[in-house]
Amino acid sequence: MDERRRHPRQRVLKRGMLTFIGGGGIDCTVRNISVSGARIDVASPVGIPEQFHLVIETDQFIRRGRPVWSSERQIGIEFD
Repeated sequence: MDERRRHPRQRVLKRGMLTFIGGGGIDCTVRNISVSGARIDVASPVGIPEQFHLVIETDQFIRRGRPVWSSERQIGIEFD
C-alpha cells in the first residue's frame, strides 16, 4: 500500500477532546498524529461538525481541524 500522507504520523495513545466552535464537545482517543492531521477514536462520528478543535491537555496541544474521513468509531482529521 502506498503512503499518501504529506507528513509521517507518529503512533500515540493519548486522551483528547474535540471541542466544537459553538460550544460542547466529545471525548476521544488520539491514535496517531502529525503536523498535518491525526486519527482519533470516538464513540460515534455522528453529529461531529465540519470544524472543531482537537485538544490534548497533557501536551497543551490545541489545533483547529476538520474531518476528512470517518468509519464506525474513527475519524481522520486534517489540521487547518
